[in-house]
Amino acid sequence: MWIGGKTVGGGRYIIEDVLGGGGFGVTYKAKHTGFGTYVVIKTPRDDLQYEADYDKFVQRFLKEGQLLAKLAQKRHPHIVRVTDLFREGDIDCLVMEYIEGESLWKRLKQTKQPLSEAEALKYFRQIGDALSVVHQEGLAHRDAHPDNIMLTGDGLAVLIDFGIAGEFVPATTFSRRFGNAVFAPLEQFELGNDNRKPTIDIYTLAASLYYAVTAQCPQWQNDELIPPQQFNPKICDKVNQAILEGMKLEAINRPQSMQEWLQLLAETGEPKIDWRRYGKLRDLLAAGKWKEADEETGRLMLMVAGREKEGWLDVEHIDNFPCEDLRAIDHLWVKYSNGRFGFSVQKRIYQSLGGTRKYDEKIWEAFGDRVGWRKNGKWLYYHELIFNTNAPLAHLPVWRRRGYLGFGSLLGVGLGFWGSLLSRRDL
Repeated sequence: MWIGGKTVGGGRYIIEDVLGGGGFGVTYKAKHTGFGTYVVIKTPRDDLQYEADYDKFVQRFLKEGQLLAKLAQKRHPHIVRVTDLFREGDIDCLVMEYIEGESLWKRLKQTKQPLSEAEALKYFRQIGDALSVVHQEGLAHRDAHPDNIMLTGDGLAVLIDFGIAGEFVPATTFSRRFGNAVFAPLEQFELGNDNRKPTIDIYTLAASLYYAVTAQCPQWQNDELIPPQQFNPKICDKVNQAILEGMKLEAINRPQSMQEWLQLLAETGEPKIDWRRYGKLRDLLAAGKWKEADEETGRLMLMVAGREKEGWLDVEHIDNFPCEDLRAIDHLWVKYSNGRFGFSVQKRIYQSLGGTRKYDEKIWEAFGDRVGWRKNGKWLYYHELIFNTNAPLAHLPVWRRRGYLGFGSLLGVGLGFWGSLLSRRDL
């Protein structure tokens, strides 16, 4: 293993610490000397060079690393990005972005409490969508267990540390690899297995969801999976059944695509939506027409609150805004932005900064900086906002009146509006 302070990649990276070691690789935290940002460097374990299949392993490591680097161009918000490939001496290295946050495994080990069903489903739909993109490229992650699902302070789940070349399972590494076996299907541990079908990731993700909603590793009794509802009776029947279907012992008996498995969760936890009222918003969001969707959101909120004539809302109107309508609007934004936009996304950031119903200028300005509503210390006008998915996290939707954003010194009433909205418990 490399020690802290070692320079690699032609001087581009300085090793800081070892993050971990699995059955096939070692991961390091390093600093990019040019940008000053942190990255993760993954290398094959040194002792694997004595294995008969080592050359094949390295070839697959490089090939899939190149494919993952290509995948990074899609900038999917829930997939860690591969940014570089290089060779240090006789060691091949893969560089990935460093994700701030904590793993699902660590979160539950610390709290000793399962996630709420709603929170778990939000994260697992994000990861499921990410895996669908991976599968479209002919890849499988093979390691989507709770320690490789990072939860950020912004309320996103990000899939990290791909199980590259995972079909090569040297006998000397099997015992190390077995630590994650409870989240992996049996076929993944067959020697010489070259299976990169989606069913491997479906099993692992279903097993990770089992852990998320029970705080228990999946448990079996006489080759029968103990239903997660036995550990957490609050789990609804659909989630319980989706986990059981995804963890069938025989791959042929599981859903055959990630989208098929996600469909089992499609209606779970989603608000009831009146499509006669919200169909236009859905269609605009689905088409990526973010500015038009933002304007439609304002129109809908005024209509629901009976304030179309006045053209603005204040704290009283937001406090009394119907829960089902608020959740419907937020759900559509979150769903069609893959978790990037929505009131609930804004709420998590606002509250992570210490925001409450009570106005605090420093917190509000920090929030504006974080979501991109302020630039160089000044609040932006509506026409200066970014209406595409390259916008900062939680940049949309916004509230405006007469062409100005409803916050900062431009319009004081907006401060109360947002403090009330981002403190709603039903978001």
